[in-house]
Amino acid sequence: MRFILSALLGCSLLVAGSAWAAPTTQPAADGSVQYRAQQAFTNRQYAVALPLLQKLADDGKRQPDKLAAVQEQIRVCQKSIATIQQQQATDAANALATSNEQRKPHAKPQAGQTLELSIKDLGNFDYDADKGGNIPEDVKGLSGAKLRLHGFMIPMDQAESITQFALVPSLFACCFGQPPQIQHTIVVNCPKGKAVSYYPDEISVEGTLKVDEKKEDGYIVSIFELECQSVKPVAK
Repeated sequence: MRFILSALLGCSLLVAGSAWAAPTTQPAADGSVQYRAQQAFTNRQYAVALPLLQKLADDGKRQPDKLAAVQEQIRVCQKSIATIQQQQATDAANALATSNEQRKPHAKPQAGQTLELSIKDLGNFDYDADKGGNIPEDVKGLSGAKLRLHGFMIPMDQAESITQFALVPSLFACCFGQPPQIQHTIVVNCPKGKAVSYYPDEISVEGTLKVDEKKEDGYIVSIFELECQSVKPVAK
C-alpha cells in the first residue's frame, strides 16, 4: 500500500512540476539537470533523481512559486528511498531468520566426548557481527565441550613462540583480502608458559571451547575461544 501511495503521489507531482519546466508537453531532450531529474523521477529512480532535484531547488530559491513543486518531489524521493531501505532491511532480517531455521542444530555432547568438527560446521549459522546477540542456543550449549578442529594458523601475537593464534578454514581467502566471518574464526590460547611454532599447513587443534561474545572498544572481536591442549599438523 505504501508503494502504491508513493507512486500515485509521484504522478500527481509530475503534473504540478510542469510549472517549473518550459511550456511544452515534455521537457526538452537535452542534458540539462532539469531534464535528467524529471526523467529519473518519472522512472522512479529516486536515488538518481534526489541529488538532481536538490540542485534544482538550490538554483531556484529565488522563484518560490516554482520551487514548491520541486521540493515536493524531493520529499517523495526521500520518503521512497527510506521505504525501500526499510524493506531491504526487513528482507535481510527475514533471510537471516530463514537461514537460521534451516540450519542443523548441534547435538548436546556426551560426558567425556571429544567432538570433531570443521570450523564451518561449528559456526553453521548467520551472525550479526555489528549487533551481536544471535548465537543459537545449541551453539552456546557447546561451551565447555572438548573439540578437535582442523584449520590454518594465523599468529596473533608474534611469529615465533606463538601463544595465541586464530584458526581459520582457509588461508587462501585471507591472502586475497576476504577475512573469514567471525563465527568461522577460532581464537586459540596456548596453556600458560607454553608456546607453539608456526605451522604453514593445515593443523589439528584440540581443546576446550568457550562460547562468548568478546568485545574490545565496543566492537565484537570473537565469539569462539579454544583453550588448547594439543596442536599438530594434519597428516597428508
